[in-house]
Amino acid sequence: MGRKLLPAALAAAVLLAAACSGGSAGGRPRAGPTRPIPPGAPTSWLTYHAYADRSGSVPGLPPAGQLAIGWSRNLDGAVYGQPLVIGDLVIAATENDSVYGLDWSTGQVRWRTHIAAPLPLRDQPCGDIDPLGITSTPVFYRGLVYALAQVGRTGHVLVGIEPATGAVAYRRTVPSPDGRPRYDQQRGALTAAGGRIYVTFGGHAGDCGPYAGAVVGMPAAAGGAGARGAIISYLVPTTNHGGIWAPGGPAIGTAGTLFVGVGNGATSGRYDDTDSVTNLSPRLHRIGVFAPVTWIADNNADLDLGSMTPALTPSGEILMDGKRGVAYLLDAAHLGGIGGQRAKLAICPAYGSAAVTGQLVILPCSSGGPAAVRVSAGRLTALWRGPPGADGSPVIGGGAVWVTGIASGVLYQVSLATGRVLHRIGLGSQLPHFESPSLSGPLVLVGTLHGVVAVTGA
Repeated sequence: MGRKLLPAALAAAVLLAAACSGGSAGGRPRAGPTRPIPPGAPTSWLTYHAYADRSGSVPGLPPAGQLAIGWSRNLDGAVYGQPLVIGDLVIAATENDSVYGLDWSTGQVRWRTHIAAPLPLRDQPCGDIDPLGITSTPVFYRGLVYALAQVGRTGHVLVGIEPATGAVAYRRTVPSPDGRPRYDQQRGALTAAGGRIYVTFGGHAGDCGPYAGAVVGMPAAAGGAGARGAIISYLVPTTNHGGIWAPGGPAIGTAGTLFVGVGNGATSGRYDDTDSVTNLSPRLHRIGVFAPVTWIADNNADLDLGSMTPALTPSGEILMDGKRGVAYLLDAAHLGGIGGQRAKLAICPAYGSAAVTGQLVILPCSSGGPAAVRVSAGRLTALWRGPPGADGSPVIGGGAVWVTGIASGVLYQVSLATGRVLHRIGLGSQLPHFESPSLSGPLVLVGTLHGVVAVTGA
């Protein structure tokens, strides 16, 4: 996916059809709007962190200002993925295996599509999501919203949904390349390019069972190289684990290749491409890999790089951090193998996805607040830390950084220049692990354990 928004003609058609389709079953809002939605057209948010490179930095939004709840909508399950915005339609997917179309201005349900029966925690080999349904962020691609649902103990199904009506136009089972679907969990955001929808697999929380991380390229409904029906895949060459589970899923670079963070694997012997940044071609052939010289110790202590999506910078470099808390600066064109970084700097344990604007990267630190790092001339410079309670994945828009506190259920608006808190607001709900907001015009949309909250931020 590029950085283009929904074409005007298609957007108009989607909105007209949606307006005529009427509502259907859904939850009631927890509270009515506390402040009318301010003027300003919605802007599209079509994939995780807005773009296929996962930068999470959106130009042209209204200046950040005082915060208030615009609307709050309970749905039939937790919303772990980012809400999408297509015209004036908000798309939210739940752990009850449902996808919703909500009105951007009011949060009213226009349609609800139930995909399958979710998997209760008691039937999972291990884990921390109950029930387990749609965990990853969907993607809007060539006219359809694609979402990945858990089906029973071993099934994963990819659906393509018409945004105007909620009708399912595409449905196909996604295979598990490791042959052990019971132990595979799909958490990384979907991404799309070249006629394919890319799906990543890791394990359940707790790392139980003999799974191995993988990426699967599913043919999209129409057009492109993937439309002929062939399913392609990449399996991490490890005997166990190496999950590709970071919430941002693959980041796609300027050359169209995919970058993924790979989790812990072998703890001795020959290197097995775990604890890495791995670069894959569009056909999912391995191009290159980076791993720290500490890879054995990282894997032994579960301090791998798999907890974050690689952060791509405009200069062709990658900033990658993980559970150990050491950030590595890499050359995207030549990852460098074991110990091949350009620079490294101890910053913070990072989980989720960074936000990138120019050569400034805001890291999603699990404690101590988000960290701003400047990339310049092959060097890393730590600039500031944000509020200590803000441990979600940041995004940038309207001249501010937006980041949540997961346990506290607070949305923070933070100065991009200094990390100082400008405004904060309680969302009235606990938030899912690794939550990250979506930005659309004057709204900040946040998935919660109960549904979606829209905050007016301008």
